[in-house]
Amino acid sequence: MFRLLGLLAGLAGATDLGTGGQPDESLRRCVVAARLARAVQADPSVVRDVLVVSLLEHVGCTAYAHESAAMWGDDIATTHAALMSDAGSATDAFRTFLPTVASGTGRSLPRVALTMARSMRVMLRDAPVATCEVAQEAGRRLGLDKVAQDSLGHMTARWNGRGFPPTGGEQIPFPARVMHVAGTAVLFRAVGGDEAAVEQVRRRAGGELDPDLAAVFVARSGELLAGLDTDDPLRATLDAEPDPVVWVDDDRLLDVARVFGDLVDLKSPWLHGHASAVGDLAGTAAEGLGLAEAEEVRVAGHLHDVGRVGINSRIWDLARPWTAAEQDQAHLHAYHTERVLARTPELAHVAGTAAAHHERCDGSGYHRGLRGDMLTMGARVVAAADAYRTLIEDRPHRAGLPVARARQRLEADARAGVLDADAVAAVLAAADGSTRRRPSGAVGLTARQLEVLRLVAHGMSNREIARRLGVSPRTVDRHVSDVYERIGVRSRAAAAMFTIEHGLAGPGTGSE
Repeated sequence: MFRLLGLLAGLAGATDLGTGGQPDESLRRCVVAARLARAVQADPSVVRDVLVVSLLEHVGCTAYAHESAAMWGDDIATTHAALMSDAGSATDAFRTFLPTVASGTGRSLPRVALTMARSMRVMLRDAPVATCEVAQEAGRRLGLDKVAQDSLGHMTARWNGRGFPPTGGEQIPFPARVMHVAGTAVLFRAVGGDEAAVEQVRRRAGGELDPDLAAVFVARSGELLAGLDTDDPLRATLDAEPDPVVWVDDDRLLDVARVFGDLVDLKSPWLHGHASAVGDLAGTAAEGLGLAEAEEVRVAGHLHDVGRVGINSRIWDLARPWTAAEQDQAHLHAYHTERVLARTPELAHVAGTAAAHHERCDGSGYHRGLRGDMLTMGARVVAAADAYRTLIEDRPHRAGLPVARARQRLEADARAGVLDADAVAAVLAAADGSTRRRPSGAVGLTARQLEVLRLVAHGMSNREIARRLGVSPRTVDRHVSDVYERIGVRSRAAAAMFTIEHGLAGPGTGSE
């Protein structure tokens, strides 16, 4: 048994990386939100929803990462700038968003202003839809109740009705309204202290924020913000959970790991399905070796790339080999993985295994440069599984290798002492034993609709898909509309989540 709130609280650290937030920002937001809910005498069941929703406010932060990086050069800096800006104020776009993006991306003010003129309308239209859809879907897959799911689907809603969804006032679920106030307070407190938190909540009351909740926060800010810098954020979060504390069976750990692995893969269309494939392959290989910790290896495989959230998506989307500086940035993701998982009590036992997926037995890997005698067999299996999947998957600068050539590469690395020979043999045996999904029967789409779905999920525009398939754009428009209606989504990111969940992404799914 493990405590669900503790697991979610730990993994929420990944969303702090993905939004450019301060360390433990999600935990502090959660604490303030729970205090605010209690201050207005919310029922314990409502406080529980407020806790979880506030923890996961930015669980959809990867939904628009690919598009944002393409537009602005850095999805993390852009997301942080958007959070700092008042979306309902044109003045604030120039006063806050523009200089914050310029500073975060290293681009000049004129260049950012030009991008704003060309792309801001598209971003304001599409990003909230993608973010809310992905967050709500994550809530469903995590097994949250309907109120919590609906609240996550209102992350970008505004009290005045000018956000997404276009509802306002008390039509916005209560946990979402509390989350908005607490999120604003904690965000601005990090850069300007308590006074800035109070000022921003007061200024946005009646626009972005519920004016009644904002008034309570302003009046009682001292007690609501007390101890945020001195109390342990994780302990304060756990202490805020109403009785009875929610404990869940160990098998839920794998479900949660799979969801967060899939969310990470949304960082780039080139990564879709990678985490789930590595997790399943590593787990099966570990079972084949008779490892007692096979299930831990499977969980580690699903979470091995969680640190990618903290790296600019532009790095993963580059259609050329990395420069030395870009490679250094990419290598940081293994470090971030270790830090996120090590700080999560329920996952600390898999942190080393997950973070070692780029370590090599001859000491040539990263991020610690460990040699084989310092790596557990579980870590060697995850490294081999990750290496195999990376070889056969397409990347923006090269096509994936045929399976036979990938096998040869892995076996050569095993002979050279780069990868563990037993781990490689087990991974290749597991890969041979895997069966191709038959998705059309599973999801009720025609072969053409599946083809269109995969191309949409991969980030191609309708015009690009039309050229690829040799049909008219109007025909593709109709296919996309039909597919979206059939699977119940409105954005590319949600379509991508669907393909990942149903095994439709990547090689070995009938997509070649």
